[in-house]
Amino acid sequence: MPQQPSGQPPVQLLTVTGDTAIAVDFRPRREVSRRSPYHRLFTIPGARAFTVGNLLARLPMGMFSVSAVIMIAGSRGSYALAGAVTATGLAATALVAPWTARLVDRHGQARIAVPATAFALLGSIALPLCVRFGAPDWTLFAAYAATATTPNTGGMSRARWAHLLRDDPAATHTANSFEQAADELCFMLGPVCASFLCGTFFPEAGTLVAGVLMMTGVLIFAAQRSTEPPPQPRTPSKSPLLAPGMPPLLLCFLATGAVFGSMDVVTIAFADAQGHRSAAGVVLALQAAGSCVAGLLYGARKPTGPAERRHPLCLAAMTALLTLPLLAAALTGSLPALAGALLLAGAATAPTMVTGMALVQRRTPEGRLNEGMTLAVTGLLGGIACGSATGGWVVEHISATAGYGVPVAAAGSALAISLSISLAIPPASDPSNRRPSLGPNSRAPH
Repeated sequence: MPQQPSGQPPVQLLTVTGDTAIAVDFRPRREVSRRSPYHRLFTIPGARAFTVGNLLARLPMGMFSVSAVIMIAGSRGSYALAGAVTATGLAATALVAPWTARLVDRHGQARIAVPATAFALLGSIALPLCVRFGAPDWTLFAAYAATATTPNTGGMSRARWAHLLRDDPAATHTANSFEQAADELCFMLGPVCASFLCGTFFPEAGTLVAGVLMMTGVLIFAAQRSTEPPPQPRTPSKSPLLAPGMPPLLLCFLATGAVFGSMDVVTIAFADAQGHRSAAGVVLALQAAGSCVAGLLYGARKPTGPAERRHPLCLAAMTALLTLPLLAAALTGSLPALAGALLLAGAATAPTMVTGMALVQRRTPEGRLNEGMTLAVTGLLGGIACGSATGGWVVEHISATAGYGVPVAAAGSALAISLSISLAIPPASDPSNRRPSLGPNSRAPH
């Protein structure tokens, strides 16, 4: 068949079937098919700008705790003190973050996020000053607790996507997957950056650079007013804690957080027992890398079935894959084998978190989306603290190898809770088959 010369209009084939005329257009569609869901996501005006700012603001979240431990333990000679200070900051964040998120929902992201970050920056500056000049120990606790006003930038970014894509559930799924991959990337690179800065320059460098990045990122993010969701100053909605299905879902996030907290402590202890403690960060980074890649692949596919059905399946896959590190540690005792097992185990993390966040967004009352997602993050933080304590106890009283049973048990608990939720609450219809919402400020469930 002769080829159509370039630069000329495409040939149309005309035919008649019965009393119906049919025109077939042979225009090439390869260019459209090559565009990935992520490419289409960032063609939305303003999406790239607020994403750059959000990534800058989110990277320090993986830097602060590591920097604080290195800085305090190096100057005061006490890992116990360093751990207590970071635990205090974690507890303060769990208390303050939902309140900050509620203000964001009521008054807008830019109006609340900038002053809240500025106050947290004061704590980030005060902590290294107290360490440098030998201030009493209680000042370290006070300074680190002041950073609890840091807004949940990941939640604010997800809220923007939910607002921009309120009539496109499939694109919202892709956006949530991207955000989870970004979380994994930041928590993978953050500790590496912190260790490099503290070790190469001076112990306080990690905390100071993290503070500057956080403030700069929030300012860039807040400046993108065209993509900001409208505030809901007088919403009649009740607290997300009272919404149907939310309390058990938050318990599920608590158990999932225990997976992450115990895995970190146990892996550090296992690497230390093998005489390679410095390699623990690289080994844990492989788990985050596996989750990051899985999140991007998961987001490129259209979700099948309601989230209530997908969530238990994701948790079942996580529970099964988490047995691989336990088997690698017990059968081989090899750090490289453990690293490979963690890389595979991370593959179920992002899909689980993406689906869980989709359920949170669906069940959060209108006008309180930031608060609902921040409560989920608070549950994760509480679980991380509990998992760290439990994993440390098992390592100290039994062995590092036995410690890998803790994340398996935590994932199994999350699976049991998720199954109870899916049985108690009938799933909604597939969001991809729903009609778009007509309200200008409404959110399509996903």
